[in-house]
Amino acid sequence: MSKNNEANRKKNKKKIDQKKRKIQNAEAERKARLKQIHEDFQAKEAYHNL
Repeated sequence: MSKNNEANRKKNKKKIDQKKRKIQNAEAERKARLKQIHEDFQAKEAYHNL
């Protein structure tokens, strides 16, 4: 019985780790996209101020 509990614990931990990794990747992509938008906006503003 304890083997089954251990197997379930490992499987659940793996699922939770995958979800955390997916969330972290999505957050990193979102931040990168926002940074790119900001840089593009700054470049456009600098061009218009010339």
